[in-house]
Amino acid sequence: MNRELIHIIEQMSKERGIPKESILGTLESALLSAVRKKYGLEAEINVTIDTDSGEISVTTQKTIVKKVSDPLSEISLKDAKKIDPEKALDDMIEAPIPLDDFGRIAAQTAKQVLFQRVREAEKEAIFEEYKDKAGQIVSGVVIRREKGAYYVALGRAEATLPIKSTLPTESLKRGETIRTYIEEVKVTPRGPVILLSRTHPNFVGELFKMEIPEIYEGLVTIRDIVREAGDRTKLTVTSSNSMVDPVGACVGMKGTRVQSIVRELRGERIDIIPWTDDPRVLIAKALSPATVESLGINEEEKSAMVVVNDQQLSIAIGKKGQNVRLAMKLTGWDIDIISETEYSKMRKGEIESQLEEELQDEADKDDAEAAQSGEDQASEDEQQG
Repeated sequence: MNRELIHIIEQMSKERGIPKESILGTLESALLSAVRKKYGLEAEINVTIDTDSGEISVTTQKTIVKKVSDPLSEISLKDAKKIDPEKALDDMIEAPIPLDDFGRIAAQTAKQVLFQRVREAEKEAIFEEYKDKAGQIVSGVVIRREKGAYYVALGRAEATLPIKSTLPTESLKRGETIRTYIEEVKVTPRGPVILLSRTHPNFVGELFKMEIPEIYEGLVTIRDIVREAGDRTKLTVTSSNSMVDPVGACVGMKGTRVQSIVRELRGERIDIIPWTDDPRVLIAKALSPATVESLGINEEEKSAMVVVNDQQLSIAIGKKGQNVRLAMKLTGWDIDIISETEYSKMRKGEIESQLEEELQDEADKDDAEAAQSGEDQASEDEQQG
């Protein structure tokens, strides 16, 4: 029976990923709780389990006396000699407590405490395994959907993927294998919680790191990522090696590299932009896929006026302003976009206004000269008179 106990503990250790020593310690604590429940908290009780044989030893400290009045704390000299012949009256001795004396209630208590503490140990092991994995991508299997979230099996751990953190175009099915981003691992009163996301901007960044060797090796770096999940992502990239084109490395031959990421994101559009510290170039590139004709910037206010071809205006702005909104987040600049026609009208109005001002200035100058001439004539007439 004792060897069977060790076998069960070893099997539980493998299945649940809990160290064998931890389960043994938990079982010893469970048995101790059961013994204390039967004999009282005052008793000095020790429980040990031999890790090789599985032999369970339960002992308590007793005083050796001539006549036993309290069997829980005292033992006769005759019985003490059977345990240790060297002992004498008034000595303390570790006396065994037969497990058969526990009774049904005590045994049930030990079982309940064991299960409870094994669950706690399992939760601790899961937290230890995943606490440093926040910010990484993992693969898991969808096991159910309830209360506004999917629950995903990550090996022996169960993680939570809120529906609001899934792509708008996807509906996950039970048994489906998905890749997700570990957004947070935290401890709650109910145990560790692993929060997943497929909408986090860094999910895209980690996908690029997995798919693009140059990013994984550090030759190409992602500077910034902005995203409206399910629709469009914009990211800036730079290279530490002048021989490596950061955009080309990310796109791949005929777009094969980036397309694998687009498929994972259910068709989400991705704009890969070469990073530069020249704001004019960066803003123009950030408005991709639109083509910019010209632009002017106000560095103090970090604002830019961008002129595009009339046919490019809707592309530059994007659906519901999405393209320019993402470009502003990516660059940190306020961007106003106008068409060439609008710009021409604006310039024409400015020129006309300038001409009017110049004509008015000329008229004011003529009036001033005429007035001065009149004053000079009057002065001369006055002198002659």
